[in-house]
Amino acid sequence: MDTLALVDAFNGAWNDHDLEAALDLCTGDVVFESTNPAPDGRRHEGRDEVREAWRPVFEQLSGRFDTEELTIAGDLVVQRWRYDWGTGHVRGVDVIRVRDGRIAEKLSYVKG
Repeated sequence: MDTLALVDAFNGAWNDHDLEAALDLCTGDVVFESTNPAPDGRRHEGRDEVREAWRPVFEQLSGRFDTEELTIAGDLVVQRWRYDWGTGHVRGVDVIRVRDGRIAEKLSYVKG
């Protein structure tokens, strides 16, 4: 799977609220850095930790991510997004590293 197809499938899993499908697109040692607590967020390592960190977002069934801009440079993906949950929204950026056709790292930042 090329990087664009991988990111499209990953984003689709988020909007389908399919946590296991999103994790299946990640390496076993995936790293996720969340946006809270401020100012630096929290680092989660491995699928089990990442699953628990992502679970609340996937369970928010009214939530949806829309990509505003996507840039791919080799194994690096930068995407600007907007997340809407029905009564509000937030905009942010993900810095994603790909390794062996899977998401290896997802560092998330939001506008404060």
